[in-house]
Amino acid sequence: MILRLALFLIMALGLAGFGAVLWVGTHPAAPHTVAVAPVKILVAARPLRAGSLLKPEDLTSADTPPGTEPEGASRDTPPARASLYGAMVRHSLSVNEPILPNEILRPGDHGFLAAVLGPNMRAVTVAVDIVTGSAGLIWPGDRVDLILTQTLDPKSAPPSRSVAAETVLANVRVIAIDQQLVQGATPDAPEQKAARTVTLEVSPHGAEEVTVAAKLGHLSLVVRAADSGPAPIASAAPPSITWAGKVSPALAEGEAPRSTSHTMHVYQGAADGKEFHF
Repeated sequence: MILRLALFLIMALGLAGFGAVLWVGTHPAAPHTVAVAPVKILVAARPLRAGSLLKPEDLTSADTPPGTEPEGASRDTPPARASLYGAMVRHSLSVNEPILPNEILRPGDHGFLAAVLGPNMRAVTVAVDIVTGSAGLIWPGDRVDLILTQTLDPKSAPPSRSVAAETVLANVRVIAIDQQLVQGATPDAPEQKAARTVTLEVSPHGAEEVTVAAKLGHLSLVVRAADSGPAPIASAAPPSITWAGKVSPALAEGEAPRSTSHTMHVYQGAADGKEFHF
């Protein structure tokens, strides 16, 4: 009796094991899914109108599933971003719209200057160093003032008028700039050159003024606020001049007072002469 019960128990265990194997075979485990990281591509961070020059704040990244990114879209990498700085937008872009190669025109591309210049405007290039170029903080698309500083001949000018500064051009647009200056090169960098070039959009008369100013003295760029608006209409009024004495009253106070009186001696024959003051 005990032997028969043991036999039945062994058979039941065998059938249970066979059933378990059969169930596992007919119900395979769910496949293990591997999460795929999305691809980050460069898109417009804000609405951009046609003719705009791309700045760092104009670019942002958007996630897209791998293999679904638009053809030609740039992945968000530092070199990709740097390559777009200063490029002109051919067509208006909306927020989060991918920046594709056929939507932009880069500096150096054929026809870039002709496309970026306004009607009847000219492109003029000035040389600036790392300081006068605002230490690498100027970007294509910024608006600047061009200031001329002159050191006058001390033999013909008093100390208070030994140095003069004046604004040659106001509210002009930067349309191209040296690439190393765009990237913010430092004065200590071994590859740093003595001068950089900045290309400005000016009127025909403004181009002549810049050419003359470059021969007269030192040129500096001053960045204007982003909402400066369009360039002011040219005025016949003379430009304002800032003299050294206005900046440093010590120069004016240190000047010796000049005498405004004159003396004349008149002699009649052998008589003593008379002295007249006027």
